Amino acid sequence: MNRQTVCDYIKKKYKVLPEYPWRRYDSNAVFRHADNNKWFALVMTIQGDRVGLTGTEEVDVINLKVDDLFFRDLIIQEDGILPAYHMNKMHWISVLLDGTVPEARVFDLIDMSFLATASAQKKEKIRAPKEWIIPANPKYYDIVHAFDDTDLIDWKQGTGIRKGDTVYMYVGAPVSAVLYRCLVTETDIPYRFSNEHLTIKALMKIRLQKRYDPDAFTFDVLKAKYGIYAVRGPRGIPHSLSEALK
Repeated sequence: MNRQTVCDYIKKKYKVLPEYPWRRYDSNAVFRHADNNKWFALVMTIQGDRVGLTGTEEVDVINLKVDDLFFRDLIIQEDGILPAYHMNKMHWISVLLDGTVPEARVFDLIDMSFLATASAQKKEKIRAPKEWIIPANPKYYDIVHAFDDTDLIDWKQGTGIRKGDTVYMYVGAPVSAVLYRCLVTETDIPYRFSNEHLTIKALMKIRLQKRYDPDAFTFDVLKAKYGIYAVRGPRGIPHSLSEALK
């Protein structure tokens, strides 16, 4: 594990090249986001005693950001991970690049720092898949029979929903229950429709994965057991409901 391994990983995964902004410290490299210009990594050669090591022998380190203070307190207990040199020690760590920290662990911490410093738009694009409940009104669309002849349909795309997300379809009265679990396979399909009941700006494709008994996850059950009192638009679901639906 060394600085070249780090540079190669960041270049391959994030298409970011190192910058060398300091003439006096011309081996110190900064890696930053293209859209918001924020650093997500700083590779330096420093004296070991600067990060609490014994002696003044030079070592290579990479500074990385940790948003979660509790997690930061845990990981600095690991060998080779130290409070950051030359940066806010509450939010940054220094990781030795001498083999003390396994390569896979260094890469995980780089990924964590990249996400922690990303813009809101980029975080949304690279976020992990989410689970949603989305409403379906049988008065305007025969959702009860939508999957009779196919397992893939087009549906109104909800704000924030991305390819790879899971949507649970809550069918309104008179059904008033979750009937389907679907995987979002495609989003941002151009479509324009508007009437007094509905406005659609884009479609997504959803693939049926599971059917539910109409009596299993009724509105009364959602309200009494999971604290969901309305499904008027796409919304996240509590972990307890996620586990029950699986």
